[in-house]
Amino acid sequence: MTNKKISVIVICYNDGGSVQEMYRRVTESMRQITDNYEIVYVNDASPDNAYERLKVLAEKDKRLVVITHTRNFGGQNAYTSGLEYCTGDAAITLDGDIQDPPEMFPKLVEKWLAGYEIVYGDRVEREGSIIRRIFYKIFYKVFSAMSAVKMPLNASDFALLDRKVIDALKNMPESGRFIRGMRAWTGFKSIGIPYKRLARFSGRTNLTFLGNVRWARLAIFSFSDRPLEWISYLAMIMTFLAALGIVFYIIFAIFNPAPSGFLTILVSVLFLGAIQLLSLSAIGEYIARIFEEVKNRPKYIRREILNDYKGEIKK
Repeated sequence: MTNKKISVIVICYNDGGSVQEMYRRVTESMRQITDNYEIVYVNDASPDNAYERLKVLAEKDKRLVVITHTRNFGGQNAYTSGLEYCTGDAAITLDGDIQDPPEMFPKLVEKWLAGYEIVYGDRVEREGSIIRRIFYKIFYKVFSAMSAVKMPLNASDFALLDRKVIDALKNMPESGRFIRGMRAWTGFKSIGIPYKRLARFSGRTNLTFLGNVRWARLAIFSFSDRPLEWISYLAMIMTFLAALGIVFYIIFAIFNPAPSGFLTILVSVLFLGAIQLLSLSAIGEYIARIFEEVKNRPKYIRREILNDYKGEIKK
């Protein structure tokens, strides 16, 4: 279909049971598209036997590059590691659990060759628990309402990125990375391809409910300053209500010199305290992200690269 080089970036954590099947399906799909491809598997310090399985495959196939991190740096940093290493004219990114089908590669490449620089998977349906599906729907609607960056509601990390997009992402220095939002921020021409996201091929999901909440906080506070804006509006509203309350109590005191208002005072103090804590928590989120950014630590550390044609780290 094309002579251009395409990189396939697969991130792996607790996906040892999917390695062999993922490799088989990726190679079969790529052979339908081009002979000029590479597979960059990012082993984000997977605690299972993923490394051993990848090592066996890498010995047989020199197109398979295996990057192993010193510890688990998280999925977004694993994608960053793969994108910064790959050499393709375009790169396809996907998780190692085979929830995103490699059989869609030809459709992604077809849209890319038609002129689109970002071709993302549009998850119109997903398997898995109802609670998780509801959580994701709520998050995407909240993110869309709060963020200045307009990101498609059901866009996934499963996407094809043109080299121009890859280079733009590489030039973004932030530590708190949300690839979907970052690629939308670049403004390159994009299109979604609808698909059904499947259940994991093997094992259990890596994200707990609290993990999903942390991920949602990262996305929202990295791409929106609306919470700070809402604190300002809330402060103005509370100031107005306090002024009305002062006028009311002065008038009430004139006509009733001994007012009884212990319960009113208690409720007011509790309500204002809750507002203050909520405001401080939002401010704290931004301060925490400033703290992480100013440290300027590397986003990942590579322990080893198998089939390393760049010579960055010896095998």
